[in-house]
Amino acid sequence: MNSITLIVNGVPCEAHDVRPHTTLLNWLRDQGLTGSKEGCAEGECGACAVLVARPAEDGGTRLESVNACLVMLAALNGGEVVTAEGLGSPGNLHPVQRELAVRGGSQCGYCTPGFVVSMAAEYYREDRRASDFDIHALSGNLCRCTGYRPIVDAALALGGPAQEDPFARRREQPAPAPQPTHLQTPDGEFHRPTTLAEAVDLLAANSGAVLLAGGTDWGVDVNLRHSRAAVTIALDGLPELRTLNWADDHLEIGAGLTLSEIERRLAGRVPLLAEWLPLFASRLIRNSATLGGNLGTASPIGDSPPVLLALDARVVLASNAGEREVPLSDYFTGYRRTVRRGDELIRAVRIPLPLAPITGFYKIAKRRFDDISSVAVGIALELDGEVVRSVRIGLGGVAATPIRAYATEEALTGQPWTERTVREAARVLRGEGTPLDDHRASAAYRAAMLEQALLKFYFEKTGQEVTV
Repeated sequence: MNSITLIVNGVPCEAHDVRPHTTLLNWLRDQGLTGSKEGCAEGECGACAVLVARPAEDGGTRLESVNACLVMLAALNGGEVVTAEGLGSPGNLHPVQRELAVRGGSQCGYCTPGFVVSMAAEYYREDRRASDFDIHALSGNLCRCTGYRPIVDAALALGGPAQEDPFARRREQPAPAPQPTHLQTPDGEFHRPTTLAEAVDLLAANSGAVLLAGGTDWGVDVNLRHSRAAVTIALDGLPELRTLNWADDHLEIGAGLTLSEIERRLAGRVPLLAEWLPLFASRLIRNSATLGGNLGTASPIGDSPPVLLALDARVVLASNAGEREVPLSDYFTGYRRTVRRGDELIRAVRIPLPLAPITGFYKIAKRRFDDISSVAVGIALELDGEVVRSVRIGLGGVAATPIRAYATEEALTGQPWTERTVREAARVLRGEGTPLDDHRASAAYRAAMLEQALLKFYFEKTGQEVTV
């Protein structure tokens, strides 16, 4: 039978006739849980947000908010979900719901359940102090009519969970373990292996299958482009892709770790990643998106490649024939094309150590947060006294693939780290790539922003005042 089991609002449920492309959002609404709304179907508005129970590093459970419109239902087999309806009831409001109500944080109400869920995820963050609320937890939720001031007021008025709070107590228990899933349906196959060996064997037998990591890209294709795959292989249940290890000469980050997990576990120890991660989409997206997924889509405007190129990262590709390691600078071969074979998956990303001591990330977009880059620049610099010993510059949004700015790197290497040198190199950087005119920015603007990014890096890192 094509069925899965999951816990919804504390109640065990069985979903029947599950298809590979059925989203969690659509299934929830079919069950009458209509608090979750479809506002955009691409993870932009947060109206569909739900909480999912995930393993915490201490063996307990972390309640994280995700976009239900991007989660394939089959990938939640054995999982646990909480919707806005499960947090409270009209006669017994959850503290988050109560604060939103009394402070006028809801008008039409369409976005309100999503705000409730994202606020609840932050409310139950294990290291949150009662007086502290990270307002960026709401960066993926859009309000169309109320205005954000009363919503922010409600968030900042929240204290800490009471000792008897059932969700606070739930954090102390283990999260559900991933369940192996193999569905054969008229719409295609869906597989969720729980070991790397099983995954690569499945991939060898189904070369070219869609590999599902966080789903933040594939979910959009399913919803808006009505894409369908003959075979889907979900990778979120593979422990081999969820490691983070420090070796003497490199840092290895598992391709299946979500960006939020990477941010927590690195805790700022890689400054360039720490600068980049908060600018990647929203917390709702970072709770699902993975490095493997971002590199696997091979988008020329993906934010991780410029940063990883600057860090001289390498990609570890795995198949049932073994593993191979490819420099990221050699990984992209064309628009959304890479050297990864159809029988391979991305297992990890390796970053050489020691890290360059001077780094910067510059994202040019219409909004600072939760937006797609027009141009992205990652820079890693090492000086020998006042001379540039080495520099790596990764660029996104200015060619058919993410690229290294080799000409600019050559113009800087071995030269004195002075304003004159940097201005000359910035003019070289302006000519790197083949930027295009599109709805996000013109080619001329993109070229100008490349030049300005290097100048900004210089003045920021030297502390000098900008000259005209």
